[in-house]
Amino acid sequence: MRCLKVAFGMEDDEKLIDAHYGDSEFFAIYEVCEDGSVRLIEKRPNKAKDFEEEHDEGHGDPRKFKAVVSQLLDVDVLAAFRMGPNFLRIRDKTNKVAFFTRTRDLKLALQRLIENFDDLWEQVQAKKAEKPPIEE
Repeated sequence: MRCLKVAFGMEDDEKLIDAHYGDSEFFAIYEVCEDGSVRLIEKRPNKAKDFEEEHDEGHGDPRKFKAVVSQLLDVDVLAAFRMGPNFLRIRDKTNKVAFFTRTRDLKLALQRLIENFDDLWEQVQAKKAEKPPIEE
């Protein structure tokens, strides 16, 4: 059975963060399968949360981007309510697929992921074929 490993940027156990993905309190890592089953694998602390971004870079500091993505190398999809300037870096410089949930409610976000499973699966397979986990 086809399954995806998805990291949700979380504020607490039920709500996705309403800020940049890299500012998440933790990442809820789920296995989401094509049959609609979901399983929480772990709650992974965000070690980049308090990363000091350079003043000239502000939000979207490429060093923070690498600090966030390096914690999620084993994940296929980064799911968020909102993403900041590093979204383009995720899309262009990693083999990760970014998915906007358009909701902060985790249960609804999981449902939206299931509804889009086939499209996300295809995007993930294409990304894995073309890019390393993180390009310099």
